[in-house]
Amino acid sequence: MEQPRTYQLRTYGCQMNVHDSQRLSGLLESVGYQRAIDDQLPDLVVFNTCAVRENADNKLYGNLSQLAPVKKQRPAMQIAVGGCLAQKDRGEIVRRAPWVDVVFGTHNMGSLPVLLERARHNKQAQVEIVEALETFPSALPARRDAHASAWVSISVGCNNTCTFCIVPSLRGTEKDRGPADVLAEVQALVADGVLEVTLLGQNVNSYGAEFGDRTAFSSLLRACGAVAGLERVRFTSPHPRDFTNDVIEVMATTPAVCPQLHMPLQSGSDAVLKAMRRSYRREKYLGILDRVRHSMPDAAITTDIIVGFPGETEADFVQTLELVRQARFSSAYTFQYSPRPGTPAAELPNQVPKPVVQERYERLIALQEEISWQENKQLIGADVEVLIAANESRKAADSGRLSGRARDGRLVHLASRPEIRPGDIVNTTISYAAPYYLVADSPAIAHRRTRAGDAWEAGEVPRSRAVTTLPMPGMGQPIQSISASDSCRRSTAPDSH
Repeated sequence: MEQPRTYQLRTYGCQMNVHDSQRLSGLLESVGYQRAIDDQLPDLVVFNTCAVRENADNKLYGNLSQLAPVKKQRPAMQIAVGGCLAQKDRGEIVRRAPWVDVVFGTHNMGSLPVLLERARHNKQAQVEIVEALETFPSALPARRDAHASAWVSISVGCNNTCTFCIVPSLRGTEKDRGPADVLAEVQALVADGVLEVTLLGQNVNSYGAEFGDRTAFSSLLRACGAVAGLERVRFTSPHPRDFTNDVIEVMATTPAVCPQLHMPLQSGSDAVLKAMRRSYRREKYLGILDRVRHSMPDAAITTDIIVGFPGETEADFVQTLELVRQARFSSAYTFQYSPRPGTPAAELPNQVPKPVVQERYERLIALQEEISWQENKQLIGADVEVLIAANESRKAADSGRLSGRARDGRLVHLASRPEIRPGDIVNTTISYAAPYYLVADSPAIAHRRTRAGDAWEAGEVPRSRAVTTLPMPGMGQPIQSISASDSCRRSTAPDSH
């Protein structure tokens, strides 16, 4: 009998791409492909690309060049390129790398198996890019990375016009899933043993704008927190412009919602925020953090910061450093600005010289690392609940430790014990703190075995079933009137401010 074709997926970029790659894996396996094992040479290599960073193009074409001689020796091997860079470059990919078989975009992931077969039959590259979303990724099956955790997409696309960002032009305007559809997926995941879900969107807290409900996200958050068996709910990423008090109230009063918030800052300078077209200023941003910490004193807040945006002066950068000192983020994702063709910022004057950007970047990293370490040291002696993961830290695994995430999202390494499995819950005491992780050397206070741990021990592949997208609720129809099940009862969220 003919052996199943094998595949390898290489993912670059944001959490949305990670989620999309899980759906692509599930899609390929649903039509008979098998994931290549370790160093096995696959029959299919799929690149799920990112277009946000300056070196994204170089990384893709460099990797494609490395595959050229392999493709020459094995003509039957196929290469497919999808994601944001594929949406942007389109036919340019095949022109620069004619050994590529398929190019598909962010809106038509479900077409990949058909395009691969068509390319094989016609012996000609297939380039198919569509301009509008054909189906939500949730309509595709998924092969997840973990038994206990899952991404749940609540929207795709973005309505913001940040001058540095190319994402809206590649993923389109925001499209929201119906709340009953989201809850149906969450319930299906919990039925399969999932303990933790992360609600995912380019701007999660503008969810509901498409059907006219400003409190839709807080209502959805509360409803997810009411699903029986779901222990942790997270979300990413919100936008300060749309972050409202009803969301804070739900976070503080819904036990399943984790005390963690990722709130992108980008810059601490009002002048730079205006040039970025970010539609909020530093005082509003700090006001959000104050309200969150008033309601949840132990919340861990993380952020994104861009250094060296065009026109950023030393005074602007100092304002960013001052805000970071005041905000005391538990960690920050820091980026050096890089111009992306097609974005307004790429055409702005006063591009900051690379050496200046690098020097500021290193100062910011040093400051945030110091703050992260100080904040983590305050947790020494604290008892934390850790959801054990299989692949959270290779370094910890090499040292014989287990790793997982506390409820506030912090990474925790703890002593390995044979009875503790990925997917299990452990309560332990923090004994050591570093800037980027915590260590618990003491014996576990408690260990709870879970169905997710059972599935990991049995060697089951974590999969998610396809969830059919339901019709959108009518304009202005509140989420409370849409019943997904008795386990998802919702209360009306307060008015936002």
